[in-house]
Amino acid sequence: MFQGIINGVSAIAIPLLMLTIIIHGRYKQVKVYEVFTEGAKEGFDVAVRIIPYLVAILVAIGAFRSSGALDILTGLLTPLTSMIGMPGEVIPMALMRPLSGSGAIGIVSELINTYGADSLPARMAAVMEGSTETTFYVLAVYFGSVGIKKTRHALPAALLADLAGIISAVLVTQIMFG
Repeated sequence: MFQGIINGVSAIAIPLLMLTIIIHGRYKQVKVYEVFTEGAKEGFDVAVRIIPYLVAILVAIGAFRSSGALDILTGLLTPLTSMIGMPGEVIPMALMRPLSGSGAIGIVSELINTYGADSLPARMAAVMEGSTETTFYVLAVYFGSVGIKKTRHALPAALLADLAGIISAVLVTQIMFG
């Protein structure tokens, strides 16, 4: 019963929202199509401005993984992370997630393929994926695209939030599945 209601609402939510926006825009005498195309143009301009920053961060991530630095860091951190219950196999996820969402998804997929979807490392990495942010990507691409050079408090605050997300993911996964 409840699932049927949710499915029904899901089927009409987006079209109803679009119709509401169009009707409200017409009521306020806004040229809806013209405003929409102007917004799309601005979105395209933003996309063009962030491409150099996107390329730079992707090259840096590729170099980090290819150089073997990720494997060295994993080896060094395994004794420390095992004290809080994080398996060494999950460390690459914790290190990659602040750098790259697609790199992190690749690591989650690798853990699922290697250990199985119901394994502790796969579950922990999946929870970590949803509990953390691509900090350096956000700072490099979005701050760079609008010309912000000094991130000041943004980087420490974001990294602290990532650390809290990683520790929370480990603890929640250990409690629920450990």
